[in-house]
Amino acid sequence: MPKVGTEYPGEARHEVTRPRISLLALGGTIAMTRSRPTEGLSPALDAADLIEAVPGIAHAADVIPQSVNSKPGASLTFDDLRAALAAALAAVADGADGVVLTQGTDTIEETAYLLDVWWPRGAPLVVTGAMRSFSQPGSDAPANLLDAVATATMPGASDAGVLVTMAGEIHAARYVRKSHSTHPGAFTSPELGPVGVVAEGRATIRVRIPTFGALPPPVPGIHPRVAVIESVLDDDGHHLSLVADGGYDGIVLSGCGVGHVSAAAADVVGRINGRVPVIFASRTESGGTRTNTYQFPGSEHDLIDKGAIPAGLLNARKARLLLWALIASDRSREEMRKEFGARGAG
Repeated sequence: MPKVGTEYPGEARHEVTRPRISLLALGGTIAMTRSRPTEGLSPALDAADLIEAVPGIAHAADVIPQSVNSKPGASLTFDDLRAALAAALAAVADGADGVVLTQGTDTIEETAYLLDVWWPRGAPLVVTGAMRSFSQPGSDAPANLLDAVATATMPGASDAGVLVTMAGEIHAARYVRKSHSTHPGAFTSPELGPVGVVAEGRATIRVRIPTFGALPPPVPGIHPRVAVIESVLDDDGHHLSLVADGGYDGIVLSGCGVGHVSAAAADVVGRINGRVPVIFASRTESGGTRTNTYQFPGSEHDLIDKGAIPAGLLNARKARLLLWALIASDRSREEMRKEFGARGAG
């Protein structure tokens, strides 16, 4: 860690150690500006610009900027996340005490969770962004960036898994969701609430959740295709058949209630599950799946009998990412069942 000297009249010189934080910028609203009030936002700021825009950040840590790319959140890819992971690991190997990653908020709940599945711990990894850019009135960008640095320098942050810091709250990647399209307080964790807060520049973890071993990131060139299909009224299962026959490597069903689908869709699950792994989640976004509450065609009991795997508390988007990572690392169906049983339990 870099040391900063401080002197006071009549006192000996003291050295204050500041943590070293790597700031990885991936684009998003936090990196966008508008040149004229009538224009829309577009990418403009790199990692160094973000640091310059928040002068107070220098008092919290020695922040080293690195621009990974400049994309809207909805355009990020698995390859982009692999690049971000590699950059974060390299930064830690080079002496960084923690990593802050900035990106578009549209996919933070997904990217943070995939990074959480891959991150080997050892150093904090905190994801943040902004609902309002630096050029918009009431921008939350400066506060979110400062809070993310405070979270990354917090004692014990490396044991908390990947964290998301937004609007003064700290969320676990496994639970966080974007619950509003535009509000600055858009990020929530319906099952748990925030695991911590940031106040007066100090981050505090109030809730500790279980963490799991990191899965190996896939080598470049491995691109499993995993689809998400939502269960809806009068579903005849045709879309499920089309996806299964279209060369997909896995399917996540976003089921009704505790994971229910129509009897017709369940019949398709029974036909395809031998060749394509099927995970079922709850489309309700809170409460998760069950295993043995209901027993009728299309119920969770029926789907499990047909070989499908319950996602537990993971919603369909996060279940897709976990299934993708498991397929990419060539895990067996039984290993998939165990991973979902553990990671979806709470």
